[in-house]
Amino acid sequence: MSRYKIAVVVGSLRKDSLNHKLADAIVKLAPPEFSFTQVQISDLPLYNQDDDANQAESVKRLKNEILDAKGILFVTPEYNRSIPGVLKNAIDHASRPYGQNVWAGKPAGIIGASIGVIGTAMAQQHLRNVLVFLDVPTLSQPEVFIHAKEGFFDKEGNIGQGSRQFLQDWMDKYVAWVKKHAD
Repeated sequence: MSRYKIAVVVGSLRKDSLNHKLADAIVKLAPPEFSFTQVQISDLPLYNQDDDANQAESVKRLKNEILDAKGILFVTPEYNRSIPGVLKNAIDHASRPYGQNVWAGKPAGIIGASIGVIGTAMAQQHLRNVLVFLDVPTLSQPEVFIHAKEGFFDKEGNIGQGSRQFLQDWMDKYVAWVKKHAD
C-alpha cells in the first residue's frame, strides 16, 4: 500500500509532450511506498476572482486532489522563458480564494524537459518564485534541467541509460524531501 500519494502536475496539454513522457518515466524510479497520479488541468476555466465563491467542479476536483496528496511533483516545459499559462492557471485556482491555498506546506519537486540546451531552467526559476509565495517547500538541489535529445528515453519510454543514474539520484533526494516535510 502506498504511504505517500504524490500529485503530479504537468504544465503541458500536448498529447505527445516531452514532459508527459518525463512524468510517466520518472515515477518509475520511486520506491513502492510512493504512488503518483497526474492531476488533470486541461478542463480548468481561466481563473477569474469573480468565480471564487462558486468554483467550477473541475477546480474543486483539483483542489481536493492536491489536499489529498502528501507532496507535489511539477513537471513543466518552458514557454517563452517562463511557465506555461495552463500551469499558472492551475496554481492560481488551487491557491484561491485568499486564505484557502491548498498548496501550502506540500513538499514539492520540479523537473522539466525541453529540446533546448538550457532545458527548462527559466521556467523552473519562475515556478520557484511563485511557490515560495504560496508556502510550498520546494527541493532546491539537485536541479534538473533536461535537454531531451535522442536516447533520453529508451524504446519503452523509460529514462535512457545515459540519464538514469542522474535522475535516480534526483528521485532519491525528492523522496527524502517529501518524507522530511510530510511526516
